[in-house]
Amino acid sequence: MAVIHHTTLTPTKLELLTTWLPKQPWYRDTGQQPELARTGGFRLDDPDGEVGIEFMVATDTSGAEPVTYHVPFSYRGAPVAGADEALMGTTEHGVLGQRWVYDGTRDPVVVAQLFALLLGAAEPQMQSTSDTPDPSVTGWFAEAGTKAEIAPTTVTDDPQGTDVVVETAAGGRRLCLHINRVLHHGRGAEEQAIGHVTANAPLPDGTTARTAFVVVHAAP
Repeated sequence: MAVIHHTTLTPTKLELLTTWLPKQPWYRDTGQQPELARTGGFRLDDPDGEVGIEFMVATDTSGAEPVTYHVPFSYRGAPVAGADEALMGTTEHGVLGQRWVYDGTRDPVVVAQLFALLLGAAEPQMQSTSDTPDPSVTGWFAEAGTKAEIAPTTVTDDPQGTDVVVETAAGGRRLCLHINRVLHHGRGAEEQAIGHVTANAPLPDGTTARTAFVVVHAAP
């Protein structure tokens, strides 16, 4: 399992996100620089122990109403060839040294582990505590017996979020993993969904509500 190092990051993840976030088509522009606070999230383990995987929840309070974003990250010890478009930036980790931080929706290791979570084959971990499962994060997929092996095909962003289309190794079934980038507190997956990841999202009063982070449909 991943070890969480309580050390410095320069720049911090929120500082990287403050620059990257306004460039995304799903960002809710307030006319001001984002004022971000980390308000939730969870982690998944890379079976090979090479890639850090985090699903961060960050709330922007720069506008009239707070907006809560869901941002999957991957952290790597070396740059990935051909992945410049997915690079959020680099940061200096107090223990591990330089880390390359990527948009996790474009990282095949993150997508593979996210799909494993949907199938119940990956155990979500607490965001800031080593070796501690997070039972508040749940994955569900309607088609029992589906194998975890997939190949990502296309990734597209629009004002509603990010669609990651994957192809299953068995039978070549195409599925769309829709990443809800703006979290609507308490909103679950629609009835026609064939899978989802649900976790707690923060409410303005400091409580949380069960909310769909990822929704799965059959892809054309």
